[in-house]
Amino acid sequence: MAEVDRTFTSPPRRPLVAAVVLVVLALMAFLGIADVQPPSPRPATIAAGEFSAARAFEHVQRIGQEVHVTGSPAADRVREYIVATLTGYGLRPEVQDTVGVNAGKFGSGSMAHVRNVVAVLPGTASTGQVALMAHYDSVQVSYGANDDGAGSSTLLEVARALTQGGAAKPRNDVVFVFTDAEEACLCGAEAFVSRHPLGQKPSVVLNFEARGSSGPAVMFQTSAGNADLIDVYARTPRPVGTSLAVEVYRLLSNDTDFTPVLAQTRFTGLNTAYIDGSSVYHSPMDRPSTMDRASLQHHGDEALALTREFGRADLPPLMKPAAGDAVYFPFAGLLVRYPAALTWPLAILALLAVAVLVFLARRRGLTSVPRTLSGLGLALVPLVGAAVAAQLLWALLVAIRPGYGELLDPARPTWLRFGVVALSAAVLLCWYSSSRRRVGPVPLATGALTLLALLGILFAAAIPGGSYLVGLPALFGALAGIGALYARPALVKVGVLTAGAAVSTLILAPTVALFFPALGLATGAAAAMLAMLLGLAGLPVLEPLFRAPTAPRHRRLGAAPALGALVLAVICTMTGMVVDSWDVGHPEPTHLMYALDKDTGTAEWVSLERSPGEWTSRYVHGHQRLNRQFPVLPEGELSVGPAQSADLAAPKATVLSDETAGDRRTLHLRIASQRDVRFLSFYGPVGDHRVVSATVEGREAVTYISAQDRFGVVFNGPSAAGLDVTLVLTGAGAFALRLVDGSDGLTALPGFTPRPATVGVFGSHSSELLAVATTQTL
Repeated sequence: MAEVDRTFTSPPRRPLVAAVVLVVLALMAFLGIADVQPPSPRPATIAAGEFSAARAFEHVQRIGQEVHVTGSPAADRVREYIVATLTGYGLRPEVQDTVGVNAGKFGSGSMAHVRNVVAVLPGTASTGQVALMAHYDSVQVSYGANDDGAGSSTLLEVARALTQGGAAKPRNDVVFVFTDAEEACLCGAEAFVSRHPLGQKPSVVLNFEARGSSGPAVMFQTSAGNADLIDVYARTPRPVGTSLAVEVYRLLSNDTDFTPVLAQTRFTGLNTAYIDGSSVYHSPMDRPSTMDRASLQHHGDEALALTREFGRADLPPLMKPAAGDAVYFPFAGLLVRYPAALTWPLAILALLAVAVLVFLARRRGLTSVPRTLSGLGLALVPLVGAAVAAQLLWALLVAIRPGYGELLDPARPTWLRFGVVALSAAVLLCWYSSSRRRVGPVPLATGALTLLALLGILFAAAIPGGSYLVGLPALFGALAGIGALYARPALVKVGVLTAGAAVSTLILAPTVALFFPALGLATGAAAAMLAMLLGLAGLPVLEPLFRAPTAPRHRRLGAAPALGALVLAVICTMTGMVVDSWDVGHPEPTHLMYALDKDTGTAEWVSLERSPGEWTSRYVHGHQRLNRQFPVLPEGELSVGPAQSADLAAPKATVLSDETAGDRRTLHLRIASQRDVRFLSFYGPVGDHRVVSATVEGREAVTYISAQDRFGVVFNGPSAAGLDVTLVLTGAGAFALRLVDGSDGLTALPGFTPRPATVGVFGSHSSELLAVATTQTL
């Protein structure tokens, strides 16, 4: 008696059908990913009212021609250029010259002397104000062409289009805010929202950033209650965003100028950045030449469209949180969105649809509840396996090329990303081929859909903005399975199942493409797991890749799909390693700084590299904790090596007055550096809680840094005259103040040899830092 075929469908010419199905799904994936790519850059000859990447890039070239860290003469030149450009557009920019304090998610004691540029385009019948924000400072080793020359140039080109484009001016006020000291401490944005009159007004704020050199402009963060804002965002020409990104970003410690905005209930808004090409982030390679002008075009298209949409809107309702968030994601060229209130109903509907599929398939003898539950448990194997495989691949790449350990992503990651996807496919196909005959194709498919549906319930509870990633594929996969049970003939069944898989592909493929640059190959497990969710949702259409269950077993043919995917993964990975070799345009990242302790007269070379490479190993040979002597450095053991003591003056604290009243001692100090420095910092002893209040340059400072178990202030961009500081202490005893200042550049130090052309600088706030420390007892 012939064995009963226990599959959803067993079409004739299975290899041909499998090939057609895979081509269709690959085409869907290509179209879905293409929909989230930036548009072609537009030339300077387009209409004056349109955004032109060519025109904006002229600003990028000016802003990104030199390192312009806050407080530097180069930053002054960039600010003067911005002021002159805005003035040329008929606006009246002002410079807000004040002190800002750190407004990040974690108190660090950072402060800065900031000079924000603020300009207003008055509305014709204003109902409120729209504030466009970008920072114009760079980190100490970067030219800042992308971060955030892209944002600043975008604002300048939008200002030109609105003032000289010939169209009617916006109904509402448009405020252009170019902030200072974002890289140091978000201090410019904090100063604007806390100390500028326009920062006191309710506003819709649009922040523009870059964490790389390419890719689409992704709207990755919103204020709470974003449903109304997302409706406006969906009307932009090429919206790229997902509510999953908002959920993930809320869990991270990352900060931008949008952080102090969100801390104030009078603001709502959106935060946008392009994030691919992260190897140039904060590094000397962040120059105009590395910018993808298509990304700049996408940045500008969104900025101009959003400004016009909010500029004509009735703003008061939009300046308040909506009743809830929206769930949204790119799909077939659209931004699909629905109220978060539908998250639970859709998640439950998906679970019910899967339950109906299991019930109907059980009635036909294709599965049973125990076998489906077995498939559910087994579906966890490839999901976890793909994540483990992706991380093991990255560990292998770092072992082969240690410089990767300092990067989120290689400079040219495309082939390596294909390698991760192919490796995930190999894991899926190996698991499926080894399980399908023992458990059955239908139990595996229904078990996988059950897993997705249960994850949909879990996500609805924990991260509602990401529930669509699993709930909707489970729903459409279940509906396709139900349709296949009733459809005739076999090829129609295949078509129905392929349609369900195509929907899942259009939902998940763009998210996979966006997560690779977002988290990098260093966290390739995230993208690999998302790719595996797509594979689990489409299990029924994988069945024609294999011989029918009723046919005799053929181990070689059964292993062929997984082996083919594995070979493809190896080819992609090897190609990626060849393509992404270190060269002058893509140098190997290294980290080195110099720390001089004037109390002991000793100096150290210090590196944050986990495994110092060949060049860095010339300077560092051991490990040591330095955070107590140099509190600007991170906790834990760092790579260190002895250095020659340079003839550098230490910072100094001068007591201007010292008064005691009861158990309170008030110290008025002038703390100054004896060198030209980027920052000046001072700290109390570890474990000392005696500082009850601190005022620095007229602003209150934090009195205790939990992470360091001490009082401390890092002041960025100090004047040559130093800092005016008032400390109120408990008790009249001596107080030991640890003073540390920092400048940039190691070339003049004894024993330092310049890097070869193929060795670069890792993007870090302490790269190339020259720190001098001393202790002064007051």
